[in-house]
Amino acid sequence: VQVEESGGGLVQAGGSLRLSCAASGRNIDSIKAMGWYRQAPGKQRELVARITTSGNTNYADSLKDRFTISRDNAENTVYLQVNTLKPEDTAVYYCNAEVRVVTIEGYSDLEVWGQGTLVTVSS
Repeated sequence: VQVEESGGGLVQAGGSLRLSCAASGRNIDSIKAMGWYRQAPGKQRELVARITTSGNTNYADSLKDRFTISRDNAENTVYLQVNTLKPEDTAVYYCNAEVRVVTIEGYSDLEVWGQGTLVTVSS
């Protein structure tokens, strides 16, 4: 199973970005949830937003007014719309997928991370 992010880049403060993340793999049975996390320089990785298959979402309280997560279940893809970007949003944004895969023994639940996409916000 692989998770791949795209959409990062250099943006001026006040601008917007849309990040995308797609999960793929031949033995995926289902994806319980997908989410976005970020890690700024010198800081710990933190949750940005998470969405379940049924559409339930949770956000970091400080970000929910500017960040919107959405999901295309048919394409195993999750999006993060980020508006009114601030320099403090500069970070590597990681996608996470909670995946159930088919195995010889039946099923196994995995947590898969992408390599991350860098978002840099200039002031």
